[in-house]
Amino acid sequence: MTIVYTGTAVFDLLLPSDSRSLKAKRSYVRPIIAALRKFEVAAAEVGLMDVHGRTEIGVAVVAPDAAHIGEVLESVERLVVGRPEVEVLSVRRQLHGEDD
Repeated sequence: MTIVYTGTAVFDLLLPSDSRSLKAKRSYVRPIIAALRKFEVAAAEVGLMDVHGRTEIGVAVVAPDAAHIGEVLESVERLVVGRPEVEVLSVRRQLHGEDD
């Protein structure tokens, strides 16, 4: 039997004050999502889509071992935290395995 693990992370981000329109907001969100995809994860804006100045970006990864999930999510978090244009308000991570 093959075991598959999934890991998720949701980043609650404060965007710069000039992101008062949805178009301006997208100009910050799109490059972050594009950068995250280099880790071969699924990434998308998942919350606060109609709120100016804030967003939630979700990331999901699937792998055959939990350690790899942890490594990928650590790398993803470092990338997001390192973005100077946003402030990370919170990060919520979850790991799901065969017993979930």
